Amino acid sequence: MTKQKLYKGTIDMLSDGNAYVISDEFKKDVFIPRRYTYRALHGDEVLFRITPSKSRQNKMTGEVTNIVKRATHEYTGIIDIDRERAIFAADNKKIPYYFVIPFGKLNDAQDDEKVVVKFSRWVERDELPIGEVIKVLGKPGEHHTEIDSILYEFNIAQEFNEETLIESEQIIDRISADEIKLRRDFRKVLTFTIDPDDAKDFDDAISYLELSNGNYEIGVHIADVTHYVVPNTALERTAMERATSVYLVDRVVPMLPEKISNVLCSLRPNEDKLTFSTVLELTPEGKVVDTWYGKTIIHSDKRFTYDEVQLILDTEIGPHCKEILTVNKLAKQLQAERFKHGAINFDSDEIKIKLNDKNEPIEIYQCQRKDAHKLIEELMLLANKKVAEVLNNHKFTSVNRVHDAPEDSKLSTLTSFAKRFGYEINAKSDRTIAASINAMLKDSEGKPEQHIISHFAIRSMPKAYYSTKKTGHYGLGYTHYSHFTSPIRRYPDMMTHRLLQAYLQKQKSPDAEALEKLCKHSTEKEIGASDAERASKKYKQMEFLQKLIGSVHDAIISGTTEWGMYAEIIANKCEGMIRLTTMEDDNYIYDEQHFMVIGKRSKKSYKIGDKIQIKVIAADPIKRQADFELA
Repeated sequence: MTKQKLYKGTIDMLSDGNAYVISDEFKKDVFIPRRYTYRALHGDEVLFRITPSKSRQNKMTGEVTNIVKRATHEYTGIIDIDRERAIFAADNKKIPYYFVIPFGKLNDAQDDEKVVVKFSRWVERDELPIGEVIKVLGKPGEHHTEIDSILYEFNIAQEFNEETLIESEQIIDRISADEIKLRRDFRKVLTFTIDPDDAKDFDDAISYLELSNGNYEIGVHIADVTHYVVPNTALERTAMERATSVYLVDRVVPMLPEKISNVLCSLRPNEDKLTFSTVLELTPEGKVVDTWYGKTIIHSDKRFTYDEVQLILDTEIGPHCKEILTVNKLAKQLQAERFKHGAINFDSDEIKIKLNDKNEPIEIYQCQRKDAHKLIEELMLLANKKVAEVLNNHKFTSVNRVHDAPEDSKLSTLTSFAKRFGYEINAKSDRTIAASINAMLKDSEGKPEQHIISHFAIRSMPKAYYSTKKTGHYGLGYTHYSHFTSPIRRYPDMMTHRLLQAYLQKQKSPDAEALEKLCKHSTEKEIGASDAERASKKYKQMEFLQKLIGSVHDAIISGTTEWGMYAEIIANKCEGMIRLTTMEDDNYIYDEQHFMVIGKRSKKSYKIGDKIQIKVIAADPIKRQADFELA
């Protein structure tokens, strides 16, 4: 009998116990029926084989044969204790099994508390996985319990170890004269920072100088984190493991200790600071004619907030007005050139949640991105691009920010979706696709469906990731792109700083294989951070909706499924489910092809993007979900 070939992949579990395996060896995910998942849990690395049968949807089907590596051993959820047994239900809906907790492994947990459970075993003789309580988080629904639960759920470290803190405190603040001699001195050149009003770590600054030839020298100065955080230290290991700062609704979980992020490396005004810079010479038309890279020292003259800069742009009055207006003009020219070469304008506004002193949500609003934000963004994009170009063009190992072109199937779905609103996607080339999407995004501005269209277009794109592969960034229209400008909060930027310095010092190009592993790790940590941030916002949105139960709101249908419709309240962007069972005027069925539900008898339809009125009937912060009904 011929031995069947085994493949390696990662299991993506569904709430019903069925699963898919994501494997680099197949373009399509492989469907795994529940009975063939071999006691795998979500995210586990597994061995599997392809089975000859096909699923009802004609999907490739497989069977898991072995667990290679568990994704995690810790889960958050609710413990249910009675006289006969203790059962644990994980918060993550992708863990469709209860855990059995032996009474001797409860660690003083009480019935109906939220806890962290460590996976112990799941062998063939056990009907369910076995675990033990390793931490009691508290009463479900309380703020700190739920936020701590999110941090544990996404494996985000909350505290720095003692060795890391000691190392950070031992770093000398004073900049030596010998160090200054090694750097290009920008302390007498006008320099300023532009950040949110509540920012504490300023990792980028802009310098401005008018040249005698009529051009402008714009310096993009980035905190020189790798001067302080060096290899083979606890600080380095911590930064590498965390890989990113995490921004939850009520706090920031930093990648580096406060001494590094908020003091040594924060480019605070009226202080000498060590930086790593990309200095650009631009013509008045915004064309880059020369670039210099290297270690520098700066002295920021002014700390601006985005609101302060926007007021200067609007009124043409204020400190350093002439320079800010000029930099804004250059940024607009850079943006126009970027769009001309195929960049997509995913300019979505961020949702902000305002909390009171009891951590209760009192306001949810959109933080509109204005020219002050875009001014900084364009200069950071350009610096990131230029650093990637100098490394890649000289065949030096680089850490690239990669964004692949959308798959044909996703593009086809987006094209069908766009037609629903009267927009056309020209799929002739990457550039025509980008131009079509940009036109759709611009034309939908100010319309009720704007947020839905932007969200759907973003979802149609693959996720960006880090890699040493010399691959471009589709969304930005760049052949080469890196992350260089935020080393206080992103480990890949630290890697790029070291690579650029090695190149400038004419060192041998480092081994790409070891860096590729760090790229993969950084991507995984970034995804976890993003999921945690989204979960914390969703939790507070549901808390906010609890106060609105029974109220009626204008909403947009944001999604359709076989069991109902998702609707997003226009005023606060909170989303909830309208179940088909609550729509009693007809028997509604799901039409996946046209993104709608339709009444069997009346043929009345509800489609993604339709404006409706909803009533809030339930909101569950713990489950992070809400129920609406049509008003």
